[in-house]
Amino acid sequence: MIMPSTVDAPRTRPGTPADDLHVAANAAQGEGKREYVQQMFSDIAPRYDLLNHILSLNIDKRWRQKALRLLGWTDRPTGTYLDLCAGTLDVGAMLVRQEGFKGFVAGADFAVPMLQYGTGKAPRTMLSPVGADALQLPFAAESLDGAIVAFGIRNVADLDAGLREVRRVLKPGARFVILEFSTPRFALVRAAYLAYFHHVLPFIGRLVSGHQSAYTYLPLSVAQFPTEEALASRMRGAGFSTVTWEPLTLGIAAIHTGTV
Repeated sequence: MIMPSTVDAPRTRPGTPADDLHVAANAAQGEGKREYVQQMFSDIAPRYDLLNHILSLNIDKRWRQKALRLLGWTDRPTGTYLDLCAGTLDVGAMLVRQEGFKGFVAGADFAVPMLQYGTGKAPRTMLSPVGADALQLPFAAESLDGAIVAFGIRNVADLDAGLREVRRVLKPGARFVILEFSTPRFALVRAAYLAYFHHVLPFIGRLVSGHQSAYTYLPLSVAQFPTEEALASRMRGAGFSTVTWEPLTLGIAAIHTGTV
């Protein structure tokens, strides 16, 4: 059985709120991103699931279900799948609960406290946490039947290297599905979305999580993330074929799929 890493959680470093916001802004642009992301998600792990559903008005559950359908697991129902940047294992647990699924899911994340808060969502015989960096996955080449990442790919320190690493571990014919936030194209929707994303969301996030910068980092990281067309191009550059994408809920999020 694949077990979680025994690496200790990073320790919170003291700093003023202004310092925290400055570090978050730099991380969103790539400076010190790996260290910030690992620390930040370790810090907010106790309130992560609650905030996800509050801040998305539970729409995120519907998005995840659609992403799982696009994974094409029904073609290989007994296969082994990767839930990348798994956090509290929501996606992996959702896959395990699908009618007809008889395979195994490895939920990989380098923020070990997130994985610990996700334990118990599914039997360990079907879903196991793995303490691992997305840039150095502990799986053999061409060993997995599919992979999915929900709202985590933008947090990978080197996007292109991360895409190549996922391709390395997938079997020929396997699918990779990316569910990620995007910026709406329509002006009115974009204005309302940005107002919520940059003002309401950080306020609620700070109030509930107690973390000064985590929910400020989120909209900044989305703003720095490639457009849907650019991400599709980079997936092709990493070796994926038949790459497609579609917007969700007026362009608030998007799903990309690619095949090895």
